[in-house]
Amino acid sequence: MMVDYLVLGVAAFGAGLVDAVVGGGGLIQLPAMFSVLPNMAPATLIGTNKLASIFGTGVAAVSYARRVAIAWSVATPAALAALIFAFLGAYTVTKVSAEFMRLLLPVVLVAVAIYTFAKKDFGSVHAPIHSGAREQTLALLIGAGIGFYDGFFGPGTGSFLVFLFVRIFGFDFLGASAVAKVVNVACNFAALIWFGYSGHLIWQLGAMMAVAQIAGSIIGSRMAMKHGSGFVRKLFLVVVSILILKTGYDAWLRW
Repeated sequence: MMVDYLVLGVAAFGAGLVDAVVGGGGLIQLPAMFSVLPNMAPATLIGTNKLASIFGTGVAAVSYARRVAIAWSVATPAALAALIFAFLGAYTVTKVSAEFMRLLLPVVLVAVAIYTFAKKDFGSVHAPIHSGAREQTLALLIGAGIGFYDGFFGPGTGSFLVFLFVRIFGFDFLGASAVAKVVNVACNFAALIWFGYSGHLIWQLGAMMAVAQIAGSIIGSRMAMKHGSGFVRKLFLVVVSILILKTGYDAWLRW
């Protein structure tokens, strides 16, 4: 048991570090949980994963808020919409199969990677292009769409948020990552409500992994702020590339 906790603690630390920069920490943490605890109910592992993640993401959001000017006019409506629609997504997945999302996701990720690779200056300059009611409406739509996706399926949520905040709002990668953390906290909180209500949580394990996630998040957010948008863009492309390989394998080759 101690060895299992050590492995999961290391995985949680790595997930917190990556998640704090560009999202995608679930690539590390959730597979580790399924590997170390193969006999545990999947819903319980996912719920415990969310418990650890909300602390790591929350600390990352606070770290960004202290050093980066978070666009709260975008973050607030997006987070509120994500909170509601992530819960709706979690409910919907109990009624409708998410199989089509598993098949579609690698294709969408390839499009995101190609676009980011092709535009060398993508996300290098923070130049917001919307304001007022239009900005808030777009934020609500993104929060609702990604929030529902996170509750319904989930992989790559943080990376999608970063990409959309850069592409649609004109943020640089650092600013987009900061806003994405706020929205991610809302998504995780909505999921926790559902999993907590249904009893799918291992509190002791979740608390241990939360501590490791927090440590990784602090280091990751400091790395992002120290090295700037160029570093975040490079790590973003690495994470998206790994997501393409992982989701592509799961969708088209595994079965």
